[in-house]
Amino acid sequence: MDKAEVAQLFKKIKQRYPTFDASLEEVNECHKHLQDFPFETAIQNVDQHIKTEKWPPTISEIRGRLGEQIERDRMRDLTATYFAEREAAALNACPPPPGWKDGLIERLRYRK
Repeated sequence: MDKAEVAQLFKKIKQRYPTFDASLEEVNECHKHLQDFPFETAIQNVDQHIKTEKWPPTISEIRGRLGEQIERDRMRDLTATYFAEREAAALNACPPPPGWKDGLIERLRYRK
């Protein structure tokens, strides 16, 4: 995120939290902590914060838990892939040949 995006983010926060410090000095100071963070994710985190909190967000709340978010997205994708594979397998599934189950049971009985 560049300084202009930090300023834009702070402007959004200032609209909802009038006591929030959105000064140029604060933008420059916070840019050090937000320069490696994606702007779109910060906006989403601020939107969520506005919905649930009455105090302005801190840098840690603006950053959110990106690692957890990435892991959650990865697990969601893996789950969707797994269910797609299961659906494909169900479409290609067919019952066993006639007599297969009976033959298997007989072999298991005589194995003892």
